[in-house]
Amino acid sequence: MSRRSGILEFAVLGLLRESPMHGYELRKRLNTSLGVFRAFSYGTLYPCLKSLVASGWLIEEPGSAPEDALAASLAGRRAKIVYRLTAEGKERFEELLSHTGPDSWEDEHFAARFAFFGQTEREVRMRVLEGRRSRLEERLEKMRASFARTRERLDDYTLELQRHGMESVEREVRWLNELIESERAGRDQHRSEDKTSGDPDGLTRHGDDTPPDPSEDTAN
Repeated sequence: MSRRSGILEFAVLGLLRESPMHGYELRKRLNTSLGVFRAFSYGTLYPCLKSLVASGWLIEEPGSAPEDALAASLAGRRAKIVYRLTAEGKERFEELLSHTGPDSWEDEHFAARFAFFGQTEREVRMRVLEGRRSRLEERLEKMRASFARTRERLDDYTLELQRHGMESVEREVRWLNELIESERAGRDQHRSEDKTSGDPDGLTRHGDDTPPDPSEDTAN
């Protein structure tokens, strides 16, 4: 599977986790909610849906309103197919959601991953954000080195274009720094609340019915 089709699979599973949708509605959500998919067409989406159905991660269902199906039949049109996530599909999405490898730091994949951060665990979010920042800092260093080597040979418009590119990367790095600091502050606050509630290790306790430590009996 190509990297681009893998991103589409991830996004489709994520959107269908929220609610079942038919193909047109799904494509609309991909376009409006995830701008990275604006260039995707039905010719790209439907093979992906068919592949996910074949894998057992989606099932196809007829439209829920019988009158809609009847109207479509009378008009010579096929009733809309609704795609629903299966239990295996939910597991597959959770698996993809926990992935934090280099692919998740790239431009297109990061945008899709970020769109589902609300469903992602804090530690995974941190690894993705820090990986993305590291990738952009490397890119920025190369851009600056290239700019320093070639600036004397470039015309004013090309120079402005290169400056614009560097400024865009710099802005995203600052944005990522703010997000990372916010995530860290939230994590620190969570740990502080755990300690305040009598949990010095920041671990979840299971109440008074937790079996006592056998070593405490020997102390008596």
